[in-house]
Amino acid sequence: MSTPTPSTEPSIASRMGIMRLWRRLVGTADATSANASAEPLDKRQWQKIDALLQEATSRADSDTRVRARARRLLDAYQKANAQDRLAFMLRLAQGFHIDEAALEVAIAHWQQAARSGNAADKLHAQTRLAQTLESPRMHILRQFNLLPAGIEALVRMRAELLSLREHQQALQPLESDLLRLLTLWFDAGFLELQRIGWSSPASWDDLRNRLDSDRRCYAFFHGRMPEEPLIFVEVALVQSLASSVQALLDEAQPTNDPTQATTAIFYSISNAQPGLRGVSMGEFLIKRVVEQLTHEFPKLQTFATLSPVPGFGQWLRTQLADAAYVQQLPAIAQRALADHATAAPTDTSTDAAAPATTADTAYERLQTLLATHEASAHPREEEVALKQWLMGECAHYLLMQKRKQEPLDAVARFHFGNGASLQQINWMGDSSAKGLRQSLGLMVNYLYRLDAIDEQYHAYARQGLLAHSSEVKKLLAANPIRREG
Repeated sequence: MSTPTPSTEPSIASRMGIMRLWRRLVGTADATSANASAEPLDKRQWQKIDALLQEATSRADSDTRVRARARRLLDAYQKANAQDRLAFMLRLAQGFHIDEAALEVAIAHWQQAARSGNAADKLHAQTRLAQTLESPRMHILRQFNLLPAGIEALVRMRAELLSLREHQQALQPLESDLLRLLTLWFDAGFLELQRIGWSSPASWDDLRNRLDSDRRCYAFFHGRMPEEPLIFVEVALVQSLASSVQALLDEAQPTNDPTQATTAIFYSISNAQPGLRGVSMGEFLIKRVVEQLTHEFPKLQTFATLSPVPGFGQWLRTQLADAAYVQQLPAIAQRALADHATAAPTDTSTDAAAPATTADTAYERLQTLLATHEASAHPREEEVALKQWLMGECAHYLLMQKRKQEPLDAVARFHFGNGASLQQINWMGDSSAKGLRQSLGLMVNYLYRLDAIDEQYHAYARQGLLAHSSEVKKLLAANPIRREG
């Protein structure tokens, strides 16, 4: 796209460092030092660390001593090699649990106070119970908040912890406490929304394209991590719903006048901090950005996403393992699959992995069909049938395939949980190799109707109702696949 005019808004690009911003936007993180060359901690050093951890469980100490101790513990962790950092986390995870005997006493005290009916006694007992329910581990972790870089250090610690999959069970107590603390510390009320602008020339077309005058990129920041974006959302200001991510990001397209835009398309939401996985921020980010855009561009009437369907491909693979299902497919799909999509074997001596392999082969053949498919190469009836099947199955997957009352698809859960509705399913919305592999090229639009968000959110939260358009309802009805029940 054409070079944007310089933004009049304060740009944070220079403050962050343009290469760091570039890495964030294109989906790669800065490499962090693993201290591979650090010498292993010796017995005396571990004894000192253990002593500091025990001292940190005390609830009666001066702020000066608490800060100094937290600083020493954090230095020991950050300067250690990977093996010693793991040992440090295991010490926290496997020790410093809630005192069960003290908890039983606190519960009994609460029950006695509740029976007495005395309000002061109940309040005192409730406070005592709450304090007892906080593990010494949680008390230790809270002390890092007193250090200027303490919160960021805990975010990094949790990111490393989550990467150690083979140790997840042993580290689970620490992970749970970290998630609980970070959820409190990164509450939406503590986050600052900033627009990321482009105020200097560059030769990186993709970065420029993402920050062009008809594009907006917003991020949440935290006061204790002022140069570290937490989560990004990228927005295109256009005239109608976008149905193709390739067309939306086509650099050859002319830049639109954002003041004339009627539609805002949220086409990328990216968590920039692995250590904050599971901390809810995205829904607040979208709503804050909608408020900002509405104020800046009064002509905007439609707010929607162009979203992937990351779970559709894997779900469809399970369907293709069923011979009865394959028999219902359109002729064009059956020809492509030939005899490679079969049901699970009835011979119990057959390798149990065979059905999955067969389904994977069938799915790969569908990818090939769509990657090389040209509409003119087949009768129109077959083209229509292929679309009806895949788009109908996508609608079925998003709206009917649930775990309890929540959609199986993670992106769908996110947007329905924010009060959005499923507006449109787009054929070849992402024609890249990744798009074909993930969802056979399908993408969807979730619509955020400002006058319906609250009603749709409550309908979803209370009853599991998934709002969707009449167009999507027609796709469900036209789906050639028939299921029992």
